[in-house]
Amino acid sequence: MKKILIVDDEKEIRDLIAKKLAQNEYTTLTAASGKEALSICKTDPPDLILLDIAMPEMDGYEICTKLKKEPATQDTPVLLLTAKDLDPKGIIERYKNTGACGYISKPATFKELLEKIKGVIG
Repeated sequence: MKKILIVDDEKEIRDLIAKKLAQNEYTTLTAASGKEALSICKTDPPDLILLDIAMPEMDGYEICTKLKKEPATQDTPVLLLTAKDLDPKGIIERYKNTGACGYISKPATFKELLEKIKGVIG
């Protein structure tokens, strides 16, 4: 079973995504901050990381950059989640510089999220 780490500062979003992924036979881990995500990845590396961009202390871009520098997670795919209504070209440029493999705008349907995940890790 593939393991997905969900990193979002909003508990309701983490819980909802985790519940839906569990229903689709994925194992899930959750983190409320970048610091927590980095710690989890060192002890229990996931197959994929869903990472919110807009978070306090460290944003998703910074967290992703740090993950890509760690030997345990440098090859782990990262999908960024964003609720911001930003220019897609700007997001694409920034996420490519961090090593992320893509992004999903919130709110996305769970079907869209699942398709994106399956496209990355099966």
